[in-house]
Amino acid sequence: MAEKHTLSVLTLDEPGMLMRISGMFTRRGFNIISMNTGTTENENVKRITIVVETEETPIEQITKQLNKLVPVLKVVRVPEDQLVARGLMLVKVSADSTTRNQVVDAAKLFRARVVDVAQDSVVIEATGMPSKLEALLDVLEPFGIRELFKSGVVALSRGPKPMLSNRSF
Repeated sequence: MAEKHTLSVLTLDEPGMLMRISGMFTRRGFNIISMNTGTTENENVKRITIVVETEETPIEQITKQLNKLVPVLKVVRVPEDQLVARGLMLVKVSADSTTRNQVVDAAKLFRARVVDVAQDSVVIEATGMPSKLEALLDVLEPFGIRELFKSGVVALSRGPKPMLSNRSF
């Protein structure tokens, strides 16, 4: 049975690096649920968080193939119980003068922020585990979702140990 797996990939910051990584998934027919990249504590190294849904044997194959790519420094499959993961969501919700307070209260309940208010809508910014973001959407759905954007997951493993030592690249 297919499961979601979170991979944390450290790679040198080189042109075309994301294309090579995403191409590896495409060539092998794997579907990426989300892929986020960003800077790390080392300016020459990028961290990519990839969430993929597949079975156990293919995820091992994916990890081995990623490790073979030239700019990749390290690949770690992070178990869900050892993961600190967050996503970002912006959602525009219908909200007129009669429902605006209810929408704002729902946002506050999920520790989300109202970042824009118009005459007949509000834009809410929320961060958290994907399940929290889905729960917020479930609460806001009756008011009417006008627009939605959810980022992919960014993640770090729990504990003090870094993926790589602090050496220069």
